[in-house]
Amino acid sequence: MKNAPHTAGAIASDDWSHPYSREQAAFPLPFVRANKHWPGVGRIDNPYGDRNLMCSCPPVEEYAKADV
Repeated sequence: MKNAPHTAGAIASDDWSHPYSREQAAFPLPFVRANKHWPGVGRIDNPYGDRNLMCSCPPVEEYAKADV
């Protein structure tokens, strides 16, 4: 489903312009209803953002320098 995942805020919003129902957006498969995880944010740039992750973590070498 394009535009997924939908946040709880998006599902509850008064503005719904998608061609599918809110219920289908919230629970696209039967097992999801019992195990739903509500994401804090929706997708950014659709699949592009999923395939081109940007890490803001320090390099692994920085962890080696940390005092233990």
